[in-house]
Amino acid sequence: MKIRELKVYPPVVLAPMVGLSHSALRSLVVELGGVGLLYTEMLSARRLAHENPDRSPLLLRGAKEKPLFYQLAAANVDHLPAAIDKLHRLQADGIDLNLGCSAPSQRIQGSGLALSKSRQELLPVLRLLRQRTALPFSVKIRLGESLAPGRLVDMCSFYEDQGVDCIAVHARLDQDKFCRKPRWSAVAAVKQAVNIPVVVNGGIFSVADARACLAESAADALMIGRGGVYRPWLFAEIAEQLYGLSTKNDALNKKDIYFRFVDCLEDRFPQDLQLVRLKLFSRYFAVSFAFGHQLASAIQNADDVDEAKGRAADFFDQCTARELFLL
Repeated sequence: MKIRELKVYPPVVLAPMVGLSHSALRSLVVELGGVGLLYTEMLSARRLAHENPDRSPLLLRGAKEKPLFYQLAAANVDHLPAAIDKLHRLQADGIDLNLGCSAPSQRIQGSGLALSKSRQELLPVLRLLRQRTALPFSVKIRLGESLAPGRLVDMCSFYEDQGVDCIAVHARLDQDKFCRKPRWSAVAAVKQAVNIPVVVNGGIFSVADARACLAESAADALMIGRGGVYRPWLFAEIAEQLYGLSTKNDALNKKDIYFRFVDCLEDRFPQDLQLVRLKLFSRYFAVSFAFGHQLASAIQNADDVDEAKGRAADFFDQCTARELFLL
């Protein structure tokens, strides 16, 4: 996949996820291999200019986290010039505009999904972004309020006309919860209608899911969210089995990967910012174990990272070798 002049291979992408797509997770999936493009957590355009890149958990970044798109949330153009200038100084590889987040905080501010509902408000934002940067520029969207014929295609054609270089489509309707099966086939109409890359997101938790998603959507790339936190080695599995790339993770097990994540946290984040991120990661990572709730509960009740590491070690010591396999 090529976004403007940026070549993305393998075409497997880490999704932007609040509280999860930070430097430690990005570093981990890069080390495990198979990821071709990374996204940050959602960043407020209003606050970004004042964030300290050496301290902010949203902006901390390792040297190997490339290429990296920074995702912005904005309701209007007021703070965008300063935000874009900041991203240039941070040597962003691309900029993404969030047009799919339905969280109440974003709705109240008029950003995310709310911004996508008003072309009058959206148009100046898109135009300023395109005028202000030569970096690759993407948008992340949902399918819309319904699957009415032509509505999604019309919207995506509008994005292309405004200079957007790539569209990432979360294949659920605006009101759909994560438990709702994604509608990958709806993305195929977008792919046929536009001449820019289309990335499909939603419901990819295994290689079989990835293969089915590509078959139904005809998308140029896969964007993996929660599945890549449950199983951070999923990117490598997809790259190996769908694209023939060797990532050589045979010697690793789930315990190794968990503690490598902890190492990334301790290496990258100040001490007071580590534990809350370890607890959130652990809730997701625990899903890959039959009795993972025991791991999640143990970590949630830890008072510091050292205690959490001890509790995690106790859990892994009780696992069988088979439970630790990367399955």
